[in-house]
Amino acid sequence: QVQLVESGGGLVQAGGSLRLSCTASGLTFSTYTMAWFRQAPGKEREFVAGISRTGTTTHYADSVKGRFTVSRDNTKNTVYLQMDGLKLEDTAVYSCAAVRDATATRMDYWGKGTLVTVSS
Repeated sequence: QVQLVESGGGLVQAGGSLRLSCTASGLTFSTYTMAWFRQAPGKEREFVAGISRTGTTTHYADSVKGRFTVSRDNTKNTVYLQMDGLKLEDTAVYSCAAVRDATATRMDYWGKGTLVTVSS
């Protein structure tokens, strides 16, 4: 079955950096558009960043542009989220997701998430 497993979350001070990883299994990774979402306590889940199948196209939420970088390694079935200049408001559970049809309105598969806590 399909599994997406995130790692790399943790506690970091404001201004610091973290790199999240999401490794996929059970699917042909290179045929899926990948994305990162986050959900802060008491808030709706929101889109953070997305990356095309080949990695040539990326998209970011305005709130993370210039601070976060999404990338992927199709040889390792892994997508990454490099987070720099972290702010208190970046505290959330970060989940990766995969979708076969990049025009779809819903993702096909989700990971369980990894917690990122930014402290002052």
